[in-house]
Amino acid sequence: MDTLKKLRNLIDILKDKAPLIKATLSTKRHASSITVAVLHATTHNSSYPPSEKRVAAVLAFGHGSRLTACACIEVLMDRLHDTHSASVALKCLFTIHNVITRGSFILKDQLSFYPSSGGRNFLNLSTFRDNSNVEMWELSYWVRWYAGLLELSLMISRVLGYYFCSSSCKDNKDKADKILSLFNSDLLREIDILVDFTERICEAPDLHFQRNNLVYEVVRMVSEDYSLVQSEILVRVVELGNRMENMSYGELTQFLNALKRLEDCKEKLLLLFVNREMNDGLWDLISQMKKKVLMVKGKREEVKLVMVRMGHRDESISESARFRKQFAESGQLFRFTSGSGEWLGLDRVSLPVSTVR
Repeated sequence: MDTLKKLRNLIDILKDKAPLIKATLSTKRHASSITVAVLHATTHNSSYPPSEKRVAAVLAFGHGSRLTACACIEVLMDRLHDTHSASVALKCLFTIHNVITRGSFILKDQLSFYPSSGGRNFLNLSTFRDNSNVEMWELSYWVRWYAGLLELSLMISRVLGYYFCSSSCKDNKDKADKILSLFNSDLLREIDILVDFTERICEAPDLHFQRNNLVYEVVRMVSEDYSLVQSEILVRVVELGNRMENMSYGELTQFLNALKRLEDCKEKLLLLFVNREMNDGLWDLISQMKKKVLMVKGKREEVKLVMVRMGHRDESISESARFRKQFAESGQLFRFTSGSGEWLGLDRVSLPVSTVR
């Protein structure tokens, strides 16, 4: 087994060296420098993530022209889509994640709309699988999961109108004002996609694989994104809680479903991010808000039930009034006398009486 592992490591080294030599000998110096930086950050070594130096070298191309940033993203995406190695794919995704969180706006902009419109599954790794050995086969699960998570991250940024997980995105008055100005439907749509992201986190593969340093670093970065997602969810839940009395029944139902979906994620999140700081205040708020929504919905249903009953009562009264009116107009009501000999106000009718002799 050791011999096979050493042989695989040697093959991986050769796979990394060949494209590096080719890029170094290229006459297109500017393009080759981008290729070399990407290759250094996405080697075949499956045990360790790219170093900070290697990632920073890729991010540096975002501080030049838009053409340079576009070329950098293109090389990175080509590397991702051309490889059959799970370790290379995971490192490409890790580098892309760093572009999203730490890259310049121009670099994120090129990534967000790659190749032309972005969208779900634009990384195109939902069927990725490396069958070279058991380790790479298991690592392929992480590749597929991570790709889907990054796609959702970019979709959320388009829905919110800003890169929520970017280090340059700070909580400020403009963000608060934006949330206050949104319609209920917009806030609910934003909460839904934020909960989608949380549910995607919970689909992480077998946790024992976190012993791999590369996977561990991936999970660390995801946990930082999740912390930011918690903050985004929190402010929207509070705002909708303040609007609850004026929300429609359908909006209350949608809000309650989102809260339930989020609460269902709690156990897996605690397991995935063990030993990491968790926002207990959010879970307390979710529990309280669920009770409040159920209470408001219950009151609405009670009012609706009373209105229905009153409607039936009004219909009965109207029907009785119509019945009396019909007989009053026909002049064929019976006449009876009270004990005092007074008429009871009923019309007279003739009754035939037979005489028996």
